[in-house]
Amino acid sequence: MTEKQAIATRPSNMAMWIRSLVAIENRELRAVWLSMLCFFFLFGSYSLVKPVRDAMGTVYGMSHIQELFTGTFLASFIFAPLYSGLASRIRLSVFLPAVYGLIALSIVGFDLLFASTGAQHDRWIAAAFYIWVSTFNLLIISVFWSFMADLFSRTQAQRLFGVIAAGATLGGIAGPAIAAACAKSVGDNGLLLISAVGFTITAWLVTRLTQVKEALRAHSSNLGAQEDAGYQSSTVHHALAGNSLDGFRALLQSPYLLLISAFLLLMTWISTVVYIQLGDLISHAFPSREARTQAFAVIDLTVNSLAVCVQLFGTSRFVKRFGVMTGLLLNPVIMVIAFVAIVFSPVLMALGSIQVLRRVAEYAVAKPTREMLFTVVDQETKYKAKNVIDTVVYRFGDVSSAWVSSWILPFGTVGLAILGLVVCALWFPVAYRLGKKYESIR
Repeated sequence: MTEKQAIATRPSNMAMWIRSLVAIENRELRAVWLSMLCFFFLFGSYSLVKPVRDAMGTVYGMSHIQELFTGTFLASFIFAPLYSGLASRIRLSVFLPAVYGLIALSIVGFDLLFASTGAQHDRWIAAAFYIWVSTFNLLIISVFWSFMADLFSRTQAQRLFGVIAAGATLGGIAGPAIAAACAKSVGDNGLLLISAVGFTITAWLVTRLTQVKEALRAHSSNLGAQEDAGYQSSTVHHALAGNSLDGFRALLQSPYLLLISAFLLLMTWISTVVYIQLGDLISHAFPSREARTQAFAVIDLTVNSLAVCVQLFGTSRFVKRFGVMTGLLLNPVIMVIAFVAIVFSPVLMALGSIQVLRRVAEYAVAKPTREMLFTVVDQETKYKAKNVIDTVVYRFGDVSSAWVSSWILPFGTVGLAILGLVVCALWFPVAYRLGKKYESIR
């Protein structure tokens, strides 16, 4: 083993502590630790930008928020082929960290714009910032998981993706905590600069991960290891083949990718239905904006605290014992029971508890499991088609479910619960077929 390879597999004290808690092999420690740390800075940095984005939404006007949703959906159509086109021209080892570096530069640019007199109160600048953040937030997560599916093998993903996802959850706790503590002293401009620094660190960590990937790939190759027993055999020292529309083409031509898209679309619909239900009940239960904010914050804190525990200690064990298909089916089953309960007891406490249970199951099991599905496709599909699914398909789910839910809302919480049951009736067979398809791929 060369010195570079030895460094790539040398564990830190923190990594050894993680190793004692979860099923991580010694050779995986450095890669998993860097992946968690990268996801922590990535999601924590976004969490600092998110409240500023939401504030810009109020500048534009919440009565016109559907226009911002539509703008975000259209922007996804522009950036998805642009992303694929650049990935076909730039080596992945350069392109992947550059994505996060460019995000940092764009945030600095908006920070300078907001610093100019009155710019932060301009509706169109506010709309541009809202749409841009709402577009790149899905892109950056998609790129990260594409890289993870390109780094770890199928069997590794089943053990490690839950642990890696915990990095994002911890970032989702740290980011809002920093924002709450510093918002008054540094203002929105200060938060944006802190976020830009976080994205810069993320870019550096991705660069380190590309080096670790190459070192471990070479080591596995020298040992003659099979791909499914070690790391993915692909390299990041090249650009992807094809052109900017390959992601859309691959999606439309693959029954497997269409099933993944349908699963994500229906999951997005369910999330929106529950969110609107909960928002409606909270708005009636709490007269003041501060009390409503506190109610949402309590739910978010509870979800993140429970999710990180499950991700660290339960996700890999769950998938190992029950399989990927069960992980995909878990949320539809939970939501069928939940919506039936809402029909008979449409009260805030019941819906709040259901929202916590749903999001914990989604963050700790459903999302890591869905990311495992991409470990069995080729490298171009991992980066191009996955990006289309995670951005364009997701945003279509946002827009369509928001409009349909608004039509059902006059019928009250029970009406939305019935809509949710109908969606679950479609979601369950899609999840089952997707799980079977994944298991059949060798």
